Amino acid sequence: MSYEKVMQANTFIVGTKQTVKALKNGTVKEVVIAEDADVLVTQKVAQTANEHNIPVLKVDSMKKLGKACGIEVGASAVAIIQ
Repeated sequence: MSYEKVMQANTFIVGTKQTVKALKNGTVKEVVIAEDADVLVTQKVAQTANEHNIPVLKVDSMKKLGKACGIEVGASAVAIIQ
């Protein structure tokens, strides 16, 4: 389900650093985090999303999340922009 949300989104940001930055700017509607990503990598994203009351969706695979974004590598976090 969440993979489809990413594929249908008009605008999204891939990557943890960029996602945190977008969360702080207030432009994020939802965040998608891959459960197989390192917790140390995704922890800051989840924490920042919770601080800004942004919903966090979890998916099982970084590889599938990256593919849903149209990139050849895995993605640990994706921000869906408003």
